[in-house]
Amino acid sequence: MYKQLIINVLDHETRVALLEDGTIVELYIDRGDDSDVAGNIYKGKVLRVLPGMQAAFVDIGLNQAAFIYVDDVYNADVKEYERLFQIESEELDAENQVDSEPETFENRRSQQIEGLISEGQEIMAQVTKSPIGTKGARISSYISLPGRFLVLMPSSDHIGISRRIEDEAERERLRRAVVNLRSNSHGYIVRTAAEGEPEEKLASEMAFLNNLWANIRKKYEKAPVPSILHHDLSVSLRAVRDLLIHEVEKLVIDDKSTYDSVLSFLDTYMPTLKDHVVLYEGAEPVFDAYNLEGDISRALKRKVWLKSGGYITIEHTEALVAVDVNTGRYVGKHNLEETILKTNLEAVKEIAYQIRLRDIGGIIIIDFIDMDKKTNREKVYTALKEALLKDKSKTHVLPMSDMGLIQMTRKRTREPLTRILCEPCYYCEGEGYIVSKQTICYTIFREILRESQDMNGVRLTLRVNPQIAELLHDEENSLIAALEKAIGKQIVIYPNTTYHLEEFDIFEIHQE
Repeated sequence: MYKQLIINVLDHETRVALLEDGTIVELYIDRGDDSDVAGNIYKGKVLRVLPGMQAAFVDIGLNQAAFIYVDDVYNADVKEYERLFQIESEELDAENQVDSEPETFENRRSQQIEGLISEGQEIMAQVTKSPIGTKGARISSYISLPGRFLVLMPSSDHIGISRRIEDEAERERLRRAVVNLRSNSHGYIVRTAAEGEPEEKLASEMAFLNNLWANIRKKYEKAPVPSILHHDLSVSLRAVRDLLIHEVEKLVIDDKSTYDSVLSFLDTYMPTLKDHVVLYEGAEPVFDAYNLEGDISRALKRKVWLKSGGYITIEHTEALVAVDVNTGRYVGKHNLEETILKTNLEAVKEIAYQIRLRDIGGIIIIDFIDMDKKTNREKVYTALKEALLKDKSKTHVLPMSDMGLIQMTRKRTREPLTRILCEPCYYCEGEGYIVSKQTICYTIFREILRESQDMNGVRLTLRVNPQIAELLHDEENSLIAALEKAIGKQIVIYPNTTYHLEEFDIFEIHQE
């Protein structure tokens, strides 16, 4: 599979697209606001402790108060290991622990948040999840500082090795190297990129990360509350750190300044990859050149058509995301069961793709077309699990029910694409519905009846949206006739293009 990164930089926005065999599969957007603050470290103040929820609200200087759960509050007497340090998508090896054994989850739960932090207390915390919708950022006082080869964990003494490094001899070499090199009790995660690298490079990066942590500590002592202590890398450099270095063959950038900063970054961490970076200088926009805009627009639509003629619909609710599969225009060639199976299998690939591209997280319910045969239901379930293997975000999929429903969860760390690029409809307030034109006509009928009791004029004028005017002159003409008879006055209708569909005004005319 050939992977590319395409970076489009404008004054107000930076977009990073990950392509697999020419198809966009992930999109990252930075507009310079508080929408993507994951990884940043802040000095905050505890606003309120909630014992009933075992959580607390913390002011870190964002528009919304951040929240911290009891499990994310640092306690010097508690050792936290693998469960807390899921850096990017790299899993840690629990066998490579040093000094002590991790305590059980049950023991950790015995800690009460009111015994760990108090209202008014100043704390250092790192954002683990950016604000999503009405929810503030999720933070943790367990700090992690990722580098090219290592991740520094100042509040732990754990040493972990990425499971992507499979050679046992190499794993042991790296573990021993870190143990021998460290001059403090800090914990470290050895990342996949460290495989085969000499100790000198590990030592250099370890020194860099320790100096960075020391500077953060100094800032914390003097900084006001709230304030930011450390910015994570820009979206462009994060893409280089997390994607180019590990799996991407080519990086295309359309901005000279960003191009230069990426090369400078690679000079420090991986000079051999500089040849993979290309400055785009074409006349047309880089996303147009790679035909990405159409796929992005498609990812914002409620309905997505399948090649066969079937389609899926994706509905976002407060509690979950519902995906519905329909045969649409596809009628098949042989029998109904085969038609349904083919549509469901085609839908599986599109659903997995849309979930990844849209970055949908939380609870997802997929309503496949009902299938009579258990073997066919198992085929669809297996196909979905296989399609989700390409997704770096952690997913959990339950078997299909007899009713054709699959329940799944996907780890959510940032706003989905639709939340970033869209906003609630000001007509329907995000409900997805507006009052029908017929209902509006009947509402006008009742309002005129209500107001006519206090009107003494010879006739009424009604100003409405042109679509409503057309309906009142045509299909609902009898309504106006009945209304004129009921109130004993002529009604003159005036269309107004500036009126919202539901907007109308009634005026009384006192003389001819």
